[in-house]
Amino acid sequence: MASDVSFELNKRTNLLNLKVWVLIAIFLGIFTVLVLLLLTFCMRRKKSRKANENPSVIQIPSISIEIKEIKVDQCSRNHHVQHENYFLPVKENLSDRDSDKLLTHLNNEKNKYIDIHSQSDLFTDLEKEIVAMDSGEKGAGRQVHHASHAMASSSILSGLPEFSHLGWGHWFTLRDLEIATNRFSKENVIGEGGYGIVYSGKLVNGSPVAVKRLLNNLGQAEKEFRVEVEAIGHVRHKNLVRLLGYCIEGTQRLLVYEYVNNGNLEQWLHGAMRHHGYLTWEARIKILLGTAKALAYLHEAIEPKVVHRDIKSSNILIDDDFNAKISDFGLAKLLGAGKSHITTRVMGTFGYVAPEYANSGLLNEKSDVYSFGVLLLEAITGRDPVDYSRPAPEVNLVDWLKMMVGSKRAEEVVDPLIGSRPSTAALKKALLTALRCVDPDSVKRPNMSQVVRMFESGEYPIPREGRRRRTTQEGTSERESRKESSDTEKSDIAMLKSSK
Repeated sequence: MASDVSFELNKRTNLLNLKVWVLIAIFLGIFTVLVLLLLTFCMRRKKSRKANENPSVIQIPSISIEIKEIKVDQCSRNHHVQHENYFLPVKENLSDRDSDKLLTHLNNEKNKYIDIHSQSDLFTDLEKEIVAMDSGEKGAGRQVHHASHAMASSSILSGLPEFSHLGWGHWFTLRDLEIATNRFSKENVIGEGGYGIVYSGKLVNGSPVAVKRLLNNLGQAEKEFRVEVEAIGHVRHKNLVRLLGYCIEGTQRLLVYEYVNNGNLEQWLHGAMRHHGYLTWEARIKILLGTAKALAYLHEAIEPKVVHRDIKSSNILIDDDFNAKISDFGLAKLLGAGKSHITTRVMGTFGYVAPEYANSGLLNEKSDVYSFGVLLLEAITGRDPVDYSRPAPEVNLVDWLKMMVGSKRAEEVVDPLIGSRPSTAALKKALLTALRCVDPDSVKRPNMSQVVRMFESGEYPIPREGRRRRTTQEGTSERESRKESSDTEKSDIAMLKSSK
């Protein structure tokens, strides 16, 4: 039987004179290949149907927000538009600021803070001068309005399709931003930092924008991207730089902001904008008031509150009408309801960091208040927060200012380049507000809504009676704050007149 089967398989056929077993093997191989091809086609078609039914959404990964060491900021330099109503010509022989600053260890700062009791006496002397100067005059305080400023998206993003899966803003493609910035040309660079480069650009609809391209340093780009999106993605206020959209492609992380083309406060006080002129007192107060309103909004009008952590002159952008716009939320922290503070590694810019945060890592909105106080002193004096080119007693701006006020020399601290000097009342009001903000005891610092009232109406932010009743116990701080607000309204301290 077996011999018969073998004989039949070895017979020659008419098809290419091949044996029967060879033909059977060929047909089986062809059949197997066809079956495999059919299975592959069916599987691919099934996958494509699933993909169409459930489109994938790019998710921002949930990551912890790491932070960096205290840094020394450098002045970015670029060309901007002149505004004749707010500055006067500057002499040609003025030298630019030396942008390199020395970084020293934070422990050296611990021994520099003035004794709280002696500082209280300093405040008392300044208060007496203000009251004596303005006795008999009264003014009405106004409540700060925290409503967010409505920003019309059609003016900038009109004509652009909405691709965002986050519920706000525009999802740009990398090619969109390459075209807008001329392929990220060096000529378009308007700022650089430790985490990225900022380019000026123009969208296809002609709207100017600023594009921040984050550097992927060990994942830091992803972290800063997440922080900025969470902190200001939904926030709208006229004194905050608006985040218009973002780009996520591969490892690329880019943020797109409204373009503010009149420099920043640091450039106007110390750097690249000084060749245009110098800011008048009125312009400086307008910029500081806008900054205070934006911080009051971040701290008191939204939930969770946003602690910026890097308030400084280079992060205060200025538009053509000399309105302030706070920028760079890459270091921001969110403080949820019921939390009085959070603990984190120290980071920020040397000279602006609050002492309690520098020493213990405890962070809350009062850290931003301290930084704002330093910013206010910087605007008044035209000096850097830390300047090692000056004599030893004048290196630290806060310490030098306290010494000058304590020595009855407050009139000598005004920036010599300010042109028309402010009135004595306006100067001392600003100094008093700044000294309150930089109080070494964070509990005694005013909140930003109190600072706004001080700017707008001359209302005294925290009376001495309220300071005596304050306690450092966390459980009673809210009740004491309410009592002080009531005392403020009943205070007999005369309101100060604004300088014009």
